[in-house]
Amino acid sequence: MARRRRDFVTFLSGATAWAAVAHAQELRRLVGILSSVTPNSYPGADTGLTRGLENIGFVEGKNISIIRRSAEGQYNRLPSLASELVRRGVAVIVCYDAPAAFAAKAATSTIPIVFEIGTDPVKIGLVDRFNRPAGNVTGVYELLTGLASKHLELLRDLVPAARTIALFVNPSNPNAHVYVPETQAAASALGVHVEVLTASAEGDLESAFRIMVQQRADALIMIVDPFFIAWRAQFTALAAKCATPAIYPARWFADAGGLMSYGASTFQLIQQGGTYVGRILQGTKPTDLPIQESTKFELVINLKTAKALGLTLSATLLARADEVIE
Repeated sequence: MARRRRDFVTFLSGATAWAAVAHAQELRRLVGILSSVTPNSYPGADTGLTRGLENIGFVEGKNISIIRRSAEGQYNRLPSLASELVRRGVAVIVCYDAPAAFAAKAATSTIPIVFEIGTDPVKIGLVDRFNRPAGNVTGVYELLTGLASKHLELLRDLVPAARTIALFVNPSNPNAHVYVPETQAAASALGVHVEVLTASAEGDLESAFRIMVQQRADALIMIVDPFFIAWRAQFTALAAKCATPAIYPARWFADAGGLMSYGASTFQLIQQGGTYVGRILQGTKPTDLPIQESTKFELVINLKTAKALGLTLSATLLARADEVIE
């Protein structure tokens, strides 16, 4: 009789433990991350996301699980990856760039989508308005209005005699059609000609730089794009090889050897998005979360690259920098 009682207690304890594990797994919500390029293309992105989630009380491995899917630069893979996340039953889809956000939006009209992108989402048609966006999409973005003027101003400080500036864009990204005209208008106001160069694959970069040299561009800028971010080491190396001063839209380029970057703090941008993900997991609807703009911008100068290019940086410009890489 005592043995039967022990066996029953053992069975009951095992059943209770199994039920606890099953309950914990049930409580652990699934969060899907979708990006156009490999995760290591966005250094610090996962840290920013988890920091934002932790601000709301969500910790990976404790009460949420994260599924990461990347198109590795092949934008045509995004629809199938987005559909996979939908089939997995994720509670939220997080998108690190505009192409991924459009793919997620096409894949589901019910699962909440939070984007963290460097593009005005209303201008490119991702959402209908900033306040109370309709549907299942919300997020955080980098305010690009006026950024071209700022980049051109900083370049003119470095290269006062610049008359032709190369503008690199990825034609596969919807932001190209919006920001090319804005950049051209800003350049025209300064009496500068813009030569638009396109690249959407690794093999395009060298040919685009050859055209830049043929056009005798005095400097270069770019419209933010995940492809350029993923290939930033090759991009900055080609700029150095051509001895062309450049300003980039994210500090990742300056860290990779680029001359100078000015743009939103990507860490803060993604952390803000992570907070939105946490609020949605708590039950807030995307339409109740207004689109947020990035609020912190940073100027980073790579002094080693400036010296290699034979550029003399003014004390005023150096004083304006948030960080100088020696």
